Amino acid sequence: MTTTSHDQTTPDPHEAAERLERGLGRRAFVQTALATGALLAAGAATAGPAAAAPRTRLPREVLQPGKGPIDGQVYLPSRPDEVLWGYLPRTGDAPVARVRSGGTITIDTVSHEGILEDQGRDPVAWFGSQGVPREQVLDDAVAIAAGYARHPRSFDADGPHVVTGPVHVEGARPGDVLKIELLTALPRVPYGVVSSRHGKGALAAAFAGTPGDITAAEVMPTTPDGRSTGNPLEYGNVSIFTPLAVRGGAVRASLPGGPKGTVSWPVDPFAGLMAVATVADAAALDDPLVNSIPPTVGGGNIDVNLLGVGSAFYVPVVAPGALFSVGDPHMSMGSGEVALTALEGSLRLTFRLTVCRKGTSDAPSVAFSYPFGETPESWLPIGLSDPDGSRGGQVSDLDVANRRAVVHALDFLQNDLGMDRAVAYAYLSAAVDFEVSQVVDRTVGVHGVIPKSHFR
Repeated sequence: MTTTSHDQTTPDPHEAAERLERGLGRRAFVQTALATGALLAAGAATAGPAAAAPRTRLPREVLQPGKGPIDGQVYLPSRPDEVLWGYLPRTGDAPVARVRSGGTITIDTVSHEGILEDQGRDPVAWFGSQGVPREQVLDDAVAIAAGYARHPRSFDADGPHVVTGPVHVEGARPGDVLKIELLTALPRVPYGVVSSRHGKGALAAAFAGTPGDITAAEVMPTTPDGRSTGNPLEYGNVSIFTPLAVRGGAVRASLPGGPKGTVSWPVDPFAGLMAVATVADAAALDDPLVNSIPPTVGGGNIDVNLLGVGSAFYVPVVAPGALFSVGDPHMSMGSGEVALTALEGSLRLTFRLTVCRKGTSDAPSVAFSYPFGETPESWLPIGLSDPDGSRGGQVSDLDVANRRAVVHALDFLQNDLGMDRAVAYAYLSAAVDFEVSQVVDRTVGVHGVIPKSHFR
């Protein structure tokens, strides 16, 4: 079990700021917190997410396990015998790290892209084919690809995600809420991957042929579908290597843009998967009930692209200690995640994990039964089409997800802000955007974006 700790006596704010500034993905909220009382270093909780400025910086080095800046009180690497590949922790699984409520933990996440079976399960070879030298391939990715043996891997049945955890949060009890604040997100490598796989994504072959839906000619990817071979290397899946670079003072990802040159966009790292354990009756580590693909009432593969640095994600606690886990690190993601994956890339993430009790104002009331998000600018009520995952079948209906997000928005506005429900319904229709979180995770998701600036 990993319990590596760091001396957390309150530092001089200027020294702490200098230490953190050496890293990447630093945002104004961390610097401000340190300058006004060293909140990050002291592990103190705040009433809401702290303010953030949209800035990400590239590493000065590849962040191999344990190397470079580690900001949290506890450090958790991703080791083959401690991670789960394709599955979430169960309520009875032993924790691999512990943190006090309000404490901070730095976790080295590992992206699944470059290590999956359709890429050869050899990240040195796969990234090498893209021009990446061995020293820029993460050692923990190599170790997991070569040595993961906690259960047999099935590319077709298992989830793709490398899930790190569970982390026991002291004092967390069933009926509480775990508040998950992302403090820093450091790109561990200067590249990522976007993949499109046959039978998955917004334009999968299963959608072709229905009147009014896509045609066979519109299915993506356009490569021959080789799934009948049973060999993932022959499936014809498409993975696009995507480098990161600093342009105009900002970190941007770039791809060929055709005759007009290059298409590039700013990166904004976040964790696609943040979960607490909710399943007690899964018989094995690779039970379909804990497959990592569908998001659930415990969070999981939630894929809300606004949950970056400075945000808070609230989930209801089911198991003692909450048993937090994280995976699916994203460099950036468009709403919908239409091709199947985001710009996937390994991140070093530092979280503050805080237990919130009923009867306090520490968490939105909705969060005691359902995931809820918050940024410095907005509240994010979330709706899922099937929040119990694969149990009892799988519903993938955006209308269901949207209705649930609207209901949760109404509940929040009425119960937490005191609005009349009919007035709140009118307000949502006139002024609030409901965005597609993702359409590719079996259980699809929608989130509302309620601007805090509307409320005085």
